[in-house]
Amino acid sequence: MKGSSLALALGLAAPSQAYLRFGCATLSVQRLDPLVEPGVIPSAHLHQIVGGNGFNATMDPTTDVSQRATCTTCTFSEDFSNYWTAVLYFKARNGTYKRVPQYPNALLGNIKGGMTVYYIQESFNSNGNQKITAFKPGFRMTVGTPQSKDGTNPGLRYTCLQDVMTRFPETAEFPKQPCPAGIMAIHHFPACWDGKNLDSPNHQDHMYNTNRGGFTTAGPCPASHPVRVPQVAFETMWDTTPFNNKAEWPADGSQPFVWSYEDSVGYGTHGDYLFGWKGDALQRAMDSKSLLSNGIATQTVDKANQCTIKNTVNEEIDGWLTSLPGRHMDM
Repeated sequence: MKGSSLALALGLAAPSQAYLRFGCATLSVQRLDPLVEPGVIPSAHLHQIVGGNGFNATMDPTTDVSQRATCTTCTFSEDFSNYWTAVLYFKARNGTYKRVPQYPNALLGNIKGGMTVYYIQESFNSNGNQKITAFKPGFRMTVGTPQSKDGTNPGLRYTCLQDVMTRFPETAEFPKQPCPAGIMAIHHFPACWDGKNLDSPNHQDHMYNTNRGGFTTAGPCPASHPVRVPQVAFETMWDTTPFNNKAEWPADGSQPFVWSYEDSVGYGTHGDYLFGWKGDALQRAMDSKSLLSNGIATQTVDKANQCTIKNTVNEEIDGWLTSLPGRHMDM
């Protein structure tokens, strides 16, 4: 079973290249954000979270997440990291909201919602010749910000899916027409670290972004952030197909989807990452030329789907809502 799970986790990867592509089922959907709003219950807007069950409102940076968690929703059973983004909603013509469901990416089996996670050395086509330094316990970072008013970060994009295998074109804004297979939201994180700080006040300054978009090779790291770390990326498949009837879209014809912080354009898309791999598992993967020989443990999709946490915040997030969770002032 481990062999078949690993094959699914690798998905589209060529076995001669050492990058990780794997699914993580949904761990929880609730208003918690231990990076931007540590200890705040509830946080300002709703998130969908995957990864280890050590996730909570605080996530003390002095505690090794991999030592606290007892299960993970990810295919690689040594990955107790947490990954999260905002949640997508459909806003109907009458002003009510309905949460958009998530569905599994290509070649990941019957994983429950969640996301596809990537750790890349250089690109899909090359391992490169640089040393890739794995993150350290306590490391965390974010990419993007809800306040963004432009789409200049090439690593934050959307794809209007014609089918589950569609990858291009990418847009900085939400697609403006109904998408036959839903919308894929893409988050590429910076891969240049200052080598000193596990975090920074805005959760971004300890990193430097040389991403050029897509899964192409990132630019060289500057002297201020000289340490090349894995290029982390998320793909989230949002099943917008139940909402493709344009008669239910806004009367002016504009697209009807909004992030859970009321962003109807899409520029404010953002992602959060908190490292939690066990021991040297991630470093072994990044040092390997052939991922099939690095001995990283995997688990079945069924076992990943079973990992969950109890909600700290109990509120209605499904059904037809008159306002987004935590956004009552918008109405």
